[in-house]
Amino acid sequence: MDQTMLVGGTAVLLRAAHPGIETLLIRRPDRGSFASAWVFPGGVVEDVDIMTGDTEHATAARATARECEEEVGLRPTTLTTLSCWVPPIEAPKRVRTWFFLAEAPDGEVRAAPDEVIDVQWLSPAEALRRHADGEIVLFPPTWVTLQGLAAHSSIAAAVAAASVPELYSTHLLGDGVFLWAGDAEHPDGGSGRHRLGTAALPWEYVRD
Repeated sequence: MDQTMLVGGTAVLLRAAHPGIETLLIRRPDRGSFASAWVFPGGVVEDVDIMTGDTEHATAARATARECEEEVGLRPTTLTTLSCWVPPIEAPKRVRTWFFLAEAPDGEVRAAPDEVIDVQWLSPAEALRRHADGEIVLFPPTWVTLQGLAAHSSIAAAVAAASVPELYSTHLLGDGVFLWAGDAEHPDGGSGRHRLGTAALPWEYVRD
């Protein structure tokens, strides 16, 4: 693993709803890296997750399942890799985080009191609406993931669309603009726009 950066995993749990799908969001305490924000369950890789010879991806998947069970009492068994997020160089704590889709297993959500203030099953569109109205706090990886999920009406469709995991290597342009590969102003180059403007609500995601 890259020793200059921590590695983590995030579980994007999905369940069928009428209509469409819902995902489980948890609210973090008012401290730490995601203070008071609504995020997907997850956390950093710990020693218990590491097995000799495993890839970073496999280790992150193991950490994702463990963290999800610890935080909300649900342990996903089948994980579909959705994306990998690399934070900008300016981030005070850099964690390269793998996002995994998973159908929520049967069972009751049990929030870990030290790590989770609240939990809610929300449709992606409803979560985005609440954020746009200033009701909840989201961070860009969560927002972009919800934006993608909002296009799907079933778990199967969301999983099928994740057949090619995407790398989001984040670069800050200034004035609250986050850039990713494909954007002409990203260090990796590009010919179009792939960015999220966060200076004001509602946020604006542009990809062309």
